[in-house]
Amino acid sequence: MENHPQPELHSPVHELIAARWSPYVFADKPVPLDDLRSLFEAARWAASAFNEQPWRYIAAIGDQSETYARILDCLVEANQAWAGRAPVLALGLARLNMERNDKPNATALHDLGLASANICLEAAARGLMVHQMSGILPDKAAELFEVPEGYQVVTGMAIGYAGEPEGELGERDQKRRPRRNVTEFVFGESFGEPFQF
Repeated sequence: MENHPQPELHSPVHELIAARWSPYVFADKPVPLDDLRSLFEAARWAASAFNEQPWRYIAAIGDQSETYARILDCLVEANQAWAGRAPVLALGLARLNMERNDKPNATALHDLGLASANICLEAAARGLMVHQMSGILPDKAAELFEVPEGYQVVTGMAIGYAGEPEGELGERDQKRRPRRNVTEFVFGESFGEPFQF
C-alpha cells in the first residue's frame, strides 16, 4: 500500500525507520521463505547483554494450519479478527535467566525488543510489514507450545504485505501515526527537563 500514513519528521531518520508501520489489513500474498528466513537472521544479529541472545520465536505460515491455528488461538479475540489474515504469525519469547550463570537477566525483555526491531526493519527493507501485539494469552501459549520453565511469552507478530485499505480496519490503517516530541522523552539535567540538543 503506497498511501500509508507518513510520520511527521522533525529531524531526518533513515527511510526504513520512517517506512515501518503496523498494518491491520494484509494482502493475500505469501511471504517467500527466503525473505522470512532473512527476517529471523536479522534478529540473530541484534545486540544483547553478554551476547546471551535470550530471544526465541515460534513461527508459522498460514498453510501450516495446525501450528498457525494454535498461534492464532493465543491472541486475544480482537487481534484474532485481523491477524488471521496475515500469511505469517509468530510469538516472541525471552529466556529470563542467563545461560552463563542462571542468574536473572535484567535486560532479557529489552534484548527481545531489539531482536524484534531488527525483524521490523529487515521486513521494511523487503516491502514487508510486521504488526507486533501485546494482546496475547501468554499462559495459553506456554501451554500449547510446551514452553519450558524460565521462558516468558511476551508478544505476538503478524507478518506479511500491507493490503489495500478496506472497511473499518482500512480506516485504522489510514490514520496518521502521531509520535511524542523528542523533548517529551529525552531528558538532561533531571527527569522531565528536556535535553538541550
